[in-house]
Amino acid sequence: MDWSSYQAYFELLMRYLRPTLEVGLIAFLIYKVLYFMRGTRGAYVLTGLITVLLGLSIASDALKFEVINWLIEGFWGILATAVIVIFQPELRRAFAQLGSYTFLRGKRQREVIGEIVTATVDMARRKCGALIVFERRIGLRTFEEDAVKLDVKVNSMLLESIFFPKSPLHDGAVIIRDNRIVAARVILPLTRSTADCLQRLGTRHRAAMGIAEETDAVVVVVSEETGIISICTRGTLRRNLTPEKLEEYLEKLIITEQEDNDPAITDILNDVSGEDTESEASSMAEEDEKK
Repeated sequence: MDWSSYQAYFELLMRYLRPTLEVGLIAFLIYKVLYFMRGTRGAYVLTGLITVLLGLSIASDALKFEVINWLIEGFWGILATAVIVIFQPELRRAFAQLGSYTFLRGKRQREVIGEIVTATVDMARRKCGALIVFERRIGLRTFEEDAVKLDVKVNSMLLESIFFPKSPLHDGAVIIRDNRIVAARVILPLTRSTADCLQRLGTRHRAAMGIAEETDAVVVVVSEETGIISICTRGTLRRNLTPEKLEEYLEKLIITEQEDNDPAITDILNDVSGEDTESEASSMAEEDEKK
């Protein structure tokens, strides 16, 4: 086969693949837009806008409303400008994140984890309570409504200042998104679990379990009473973590985005002393009831 035959075969193949590629690309873009806007006020605005337009379009077509039809047709001409005005904060954040997706992303995340571990160890030594939440795939913007909004780079000294007992921001949690502290004094939902291990713990640990049960967030907790470092994700609480284990655990969960039940993470925690999980406590309670 000569070059022209290969070219003709390629053009014939693309004729059938092109519609599939176009539909797949459009579906991917719609998914990324919806995923990016999850939990934001812009998502509710977009939902309301689509609902109103669909409702008016259906009503005007069914009832032959000429004026409404004319208004809807004219609206499409200014839709691009309206989108830029309405979703200006979301668009700016999207372009900022797009510019930050470089080969240094993993290095930046390790630097953030290093700052978190440093602050956690210092606060544990001083028995200063702390609650640090890492946002992952599920958005946490709903919990930021009544919190103090921030947009600062993660720094160990800043975290220690926030959780200092006399600081006005020390109550509640901080949320970290895209390697930045975006909110402080965040009030989290408390877990409804009645496991014995949680009954012995305070509000800070119950709040960590509550957010970990509702989302896929990773939560680091420092006990104010004992200085014990704990980590919570997917409804499981692990306690008595050493700084080394905490850093390794966070790298697995955040950088490589592995899950808590992944064998690689389970191996990390096999030798954690005093490990105490909510699921284990529940199973022990069930066994006691059977006995």
